Amino acid sequence: MKPLKKEQIQQEVFDLYDDYAHNKLQRREFLEKLSLYAVGGITVASLMSFLMPNYKDTLLVPKNDPQLDSKTISYNSPNGGGKIKGLLSKPKEFEGKLGGIVVVHENRGLNPYIEDTARRAALSGFITLAPDALSPLGGYPGNDDEGREMQRKRNRNEMLEDFIAAYNYLKNHKDCSGNIGVVGFCFGGWISNMMAVKVKDLAAAVPFYGGQPTEEIENINAPLMLQFAGLDERVNAGWPAYEKALKEHNKEYVAYTYPDVNHGFHNTSTPRYDKEAAELAWERTIDFFKKHLQ
Repeated sequence: MKPLKKEQIQQEVFDLYDDYAHNKLQRREFLEKLSLYAVGGITVASLMSFLMPNYKDTLLVPKNDPQLDSKTISYNSPNGGGKIKGLLSKPKEFEGKLGGIVVVHENRGLNPYIEDTARRAALSGFITLAPDALSPLGGYPGNDDEGREMQRKRNRNEMLEDFIAAYNYLKNHKDCSGNIGVVGFCFGGWISNMMAVKVKDLAAAVPFYGGQPTEEIENINAPLMLQFAGLDERVNAGWPAYEKALKEHNKEYVAYTYPDVNHGFHNTSTPRYDKEAAELAWERTIDFFKKHLQ
């Protein structure tokens, strides 16, 4: 059977996957609902294969890229999970000190896509740290289904402390200028918004399709760039109230909504990926960080 193409898949299938990926459907229920769309020669197995992440063929920056110094480090998160591991990346050749970026994963731990994203940011002239909030449980297990189950066992406010501790690690790194931003995706988008609330000296925040804070918005000092997917009704529902609060408190922000793309459109590893929107959103993100961190 020929591989499925994105154009063959109904939007309802992507919506089902979104519910499954965000723990609203158990695997058995997901498969049962998915079977309704297994018609015309399309099988449930082929749909599942199409929807699941493909990390092998979709990374944009090699793990051993010769332009980068990338390594796994550990740092202390006393108010969170204790000892946290993360991928630290920086250009091998640079002058002076680098702006720092904390790169925050989705709701499944530090998978290859987020590591790849951290390396991409480093290639643009930053020192990046991509923590793994699953470190206290043994770390990302190698597949996203198990990663989601593991992450559900952790308290999200304690995980927020883990990423705030990553900010502090970069703040004290000898190669970092002290100007530090955060970018995050899905769960990481919520973390990015919350770090803007909690970290007084955060220099910039770019949440991708992240949940929004409802309190202490007056505490935000960092300029925000908010990235939304046009088809992402779940996350977008909270944006009007958040925007109203940002305006009321005279906060600096810019928001972009990319039409006709799904939640997760930046993630290269799944068919929700939209190359045009993802590249534009990433270009805007890097330009934003260059403006505020360099």
